[in-house]
Amino acid sequence: MADNAEDLVNNVSTNGAEINQHTDTGNPTGAARGETELNGQPPSARPPQVVTDSEEEEDEELTLKYGAKHVIMLFVPVTLCMVVVVATIKSVSFYTQKDGQQLIYTPFREDTDTVGQRALNSILNATIMISVIVVMTLVLVLLYKYRCYKVIHAWLFLSSLLLLFFFSFIYLGEVFKTYNVAMDYFTLAVIIWNFGVVGMICIHWKGPLRLQQAYLIMISALMALVFIKYLPEWTAWLILAVISVYDLLAVLCPKGPLRILVETAQERNEPMFPGLIYSSTMVWLVGMADNVETRNNSSPPAPQQESHSLLLYPVVAMAPTAQPEEDGGFTAEWVGQQEQQLGQMQSTEESRREIQQLASARPPAVDDEEERGVKLGLGDFIFYSMLVGKASATASGDWNTTLACFVAILIGLCLTLLLLAIFKKALPALPISITFGLIFYFATDNLVRPFMDQLANHQFYI
Repeated sequence: MADNAEDLVNNVSTNGAEINQHTDTGNPTGAARGETELNGQPPSARPPQVVTDSEEEEDEELTLKYGAKHVIMLFVPVTLCMVVVVATIKSVSFYTQKDGQQLIYTPFREDTDTVGQRALNSILNATIMISVIVVMTLVLVLLYKYRCYKVIHAWLFLSSLLLLFFFSFIYLGEVFKTYNVAMDYFTLAVIIWNFGVVGMICIHWKGPLRLQQAYLIMISALMALVFIKYLPEWTAWLILAVISVYDLLAVLCPKGPLRILVETAQERNEPMFPGLIYSSTMVWLVGMADNVETRNNSSPPAPQQESHSLLLYPVVAMAPTAQPEEDGGFTAEWVGQQEQQLGQMQSTEESRREIQQLASARPPAVDDEEERGVKLGLGDFIFYSMLVGKASATASGDWNTTLACFVAILIGLCLTLLLLAIFKKALPALPISITFGLIFYFATDNLVRPFMDQLANHQFYI
């Protein structure tokens, strides 16, 4: 019995050792089999992760490549527009003289006896002016929503015609008077005609990029000078404050008119009108349909974004996301239908040769760099320049106040571009810059300027 019990114990221990050996040796085999099964999965199991990584890398690369570049490309035209306005204000007295004329949208005068009456008149003027802007924006949105493109083009065409011919004629006449330049009307008419016609072609058709940008800057400067001359002082400051709030609501509210306009343009995959925006890259209306059709044939349509007046946002083409299905959307039913319509879809040497010939004959892909970038509405140029020019034109406006407003606007624009890179959606360009500009203006005019005057009077130097 003892021998039998001892043999039984030995057998149990031997079997346990064999089991352990099989278990230990089975682990590598199981791991290898698991790896083989993992590697043997369909290719569609991993592409979503790969596509996501590539999209993130591409976004980072685009941010590094186009971030600082487009900041500079916006700083330069904004600076040029403000420099033109300030130089005109400082040299041409026509835009600072108050001859009693006002715009039809500001009927209430500010030359009153009491401060309260002047404040009330400025509030009424600003209310009328903002109401006109809101109504015109709503009309533009309705026209675009119901595809009244010809009416919009005619509207923009007449506006550009008025600015490039009539306002340019007034501007050149005052500049020639200031610098005592004699010129006959025939020569002046030839100059205005060439200037206006070339501008209309560059803005509403095709032209060199630099020339188009120069004309848009000049139009914005002329409009800002008109506002500076014909808007009363308190009304102008109040309009700047209210228009920044309206811009914020119109772009960010779900039912804001500018947001509706942008979303409608994205749904239709259409560009906005170049007469309303400044582009750091080329914007052409003629031939745009051919480019869109080519892109649609080569790749899935991506939402194309442009900017509207008082609006700032980037042009970002989102890559199509991968299909989560393993068959990539090509079901057996779809393949069967295609084979019935087109014949066998299996690859042969002859079909491969034909496809290679087609690929070699296809024109090279056009770089999409001209569609990337940041678009800034001409309204932003106008109100930026209006703020700086008004600061320069006021009775107490000195260079310290003007430079403070200039720096404040550039800081606000830089912060807006930073938020644009973070949120990657349409953002208003006026609120931050105008807020900083107003704060810097009143702080410099009421605090810094008297302090500097006292230092100069007492011969203190810091």
